[in-house]
Amino acid sequence: MFFKKNNFSSVIYPISVFLDLLAINILVYYFPILFRFPLLFHGYITLMWIIISFKNKFYVIFRFTKVTYILKLLFRQFIFFFLILYAFIGFFKQPNISRLYLGIFFISVFFSIFVLKFLNYYLLMQYRTKVKGSLRDIVVIGKNGMTDQLINMFEKHGEYGYNVIKQFSPKSKNFDLKESLRFIKKAEIDEIYCSVKELSNSDISRYVQYADNNLIKLKFIPDNREIFTKNLKLDYYEYFPILSLRELPLDDSFNRFSKRAFDLIFSSVIIICLLSWLMPIIGILIKLDSKGPIYFKQNRPGFKEEGFGCYKFRTMAINDETEKSATRNDPRVTRVGGFLRRTSIDELPQFVNVLFGQMSVVGPRPHLWRQNKEYNTTIQKYMLRHYVKPGITGLAQAKGYRGEIERNEDIVNRTRYDFFYIENWSMLLDLKIIFQTAINILKGEEKAY
Repeated sequence: MFFKKNNFSSVIYPISVFLDLLAINILVYYFPILFRFPLLFHGYITLMWIIISFKNKFYVIFRFTKVTYILKLLFRQFIFFFLILYAFIGFFKQPNISRLYLGIFFISVFFSIFVLKFLNYYLLMQYRTKVKGSLRDIVVIGKNGMTDQLINMFEKHGEYGYNVIKQFSPKSKNFDLKESLRFIKKAEIDEIYCSVKELSNSDISRYVQYADNNLIKLKFIPDNREIFTKNLKLDYYEYFPILSLRELPLDDSFNRFSKRAFDLIFSSVIIICLLSWLMPIIGILIKLDSKGPIYFKQNRPGFKEEGFGCYKFRTMAINDETEKSATRNDPRVTRVGGFLRRTSIDELPQFVNVLFGQMSVVGPRPHLWRQNKEYNTTIQKYMLRHYVKPGITGLAQAKGYRGEIERNEDIVNRTRYDFFYIENWSMLLDLKIIFQTAINILKGEEKAY
C-alpha cells in the first residue's frame, strides 16, 4: 500500500537536481580546462544551472509528459548553459581557459544529463508499470465515447500511474450524486474526472465544492465549448484534452523545493542564533511563574489535514480546555504567558516543526481540529488552506487577522487571505509577510493576547 499510494515527486526533484549538479561539477576535472580559480567556477556554474533550470522549468515533468517535450527542455536548457559557460571566460577575465576542452566538457555534460534525464523517466515508468507504485486512484464521472476512450488510454498506458477505481454514469436512472461523493470519500480517491457534457451546472458546482473541501484534484473532459471560457489549465494525455480546475504555484516541484530550502535555512538560523540561548531563559521564567512543563504540544491539522504535534512555549496554567482558543483577559494565561503571547515569542518553538517538515515559515496558521469541523461546512473554500503546509505566520496574520475569532467576518477574511496566498504564492510574497510580521510585533497588535 505504501508503494502504491505514496507520491515520490517531492523526493525525485531534489535528487534529480543533485545528480545533475554532481555530474557537472565532477566532469570538469576530466579535462585540462586550466581554471585559475576552480572554486569560483563551481559556485558560478552551480548557481547559473539552478537559475536557468528555474526559468526553463527544466525539472517540471508530469506523468503524461511526452518524450518530445523532454527533448525540447534539454535543447532549451543547454542553449542557455552553453552561453553562460563561455560567458565565464569574459565575465571573470580568464583568458588562459582552453576553449576546446571547455567545448568537450559541454558535450560531455550534455550527454551525461541526457542519459540521467531519460533514465529517470524510464525508471519511473517501469516503477508504475511493473511495481504498480505511486498510483493515483481516480473516478470518472460520465459514460460516453470520450470517457470510455480516456479509461482505455489509462489502462493501456500503465506508465502514467492512473488507477481507475470506478466510472459513474449521470445519465443512468440509478445515478445518485451524493452516493458518488460518499464513494469517493470512502475509497480515498485522488482525482475526479468529470465529463461536462453529462453534468448540469449545479452538479459541476457540487463536485467543485466537494473537491475544494476534501483536497481532491478535479479535472474536466472538455466536451462542452462553454468550459473554455473559464480560466482553466489545459493538458494533453496522449491526444485527450484535460482541463484542471486550477494550477497552484506550489504544485510546481521547483517552487516546493525553493520554499523548503528557504524553510530549512531560515529555521536553522533562528534555532542556532536565537533559540539556542533564548530557550533556557524563557524556560526558567515559565518554571518560576507556574507549575507545569516549559513546552506545550498540541495535535493540529496540517498539510492535507494530517495531524502533527505543534510546539509552543506554555503560556497557560494547566487546564482541560486545550481545544478552546484564548480570549481577551483569559484567566488561564499566566503572567509570563501574557508577555510571550503579546510578543509572539510563544510561537518560536514551531521553528522545530519547520525543520522537521511539518510546517513552513509562512503559510496558513494551523487551526484547532474543532475549528476545522466547525468551519468546513460553513465557510466556502475553507479546506483549501490544507493544500500547503501551515505556517508560523501567514498573510492573514500579517494583515491583522490573528488570535481569537470574535465575529464571522474574522474567519471569512482570514480564509480569504489564506486562499489568496495559496493561489499567488511567490518567494517575494513570503519575504514581505515575514517583514510585515516583524513590524507588527514591534508595533504591538490589538489581538495579541
